[in-house]
Amino acid sequence: MLSTVDPRPARRSPARRGPWLGLCLAISVVVLGTGCPKRGGAGGKSSVSGKVTLDNQPVTGTITFLYPDNKELNSPLGPQGNYRIQDPPPGTVKIIVKGMGALTPPTKGGPALPDMPGMPKGATGVEPPQKYTAANSTPLTYEVKGGHQTYDIPLSP
Repeated sequence: MLSTVDPRPARRSPARRGPWLGLCLAISVVVLGTGCPKRGGAGGKSSVSGKVTLDNQPVTGTITFLYPDNKELNSPLGPQGNYRIQDPPPGTVKIIVKGMGALTPPTKGGPALPDMPGMPKGATGVEPPQKYTAANSTPLTYEVKGGHQTYDIPLSP
């Protein structure tokens, strides 16, 4: 007696297909749920960084990006006048630079400089001119775009 072979592929029972289907579905949800990174680099992070100077000397204090809706993003100015504004939204900002008082190394026997975040003891720096310290007088503006940008700011007296 001849036996015939069914040419159709064998079908798996739903019980055997279930774990694989569930695993594929779970992986799809995780991959689609995380989405793609935003423009501007890894993890959607963006920044504007640079150095603020006056007559080639680092400026001490803080820098503020002021948006038209009055939202402010601030950064301290480091010992070399360096700053970094993290995750700024795109748009045109006014830039305000406020000083902390001119820093000079302490004189022997004189009062020590106060501890300031990011400033080593004995740091030196100069004050920004008055015109940069208020929104209504600063001439500085900048167009923030996505990604990592560098914007050095040489102030004039």
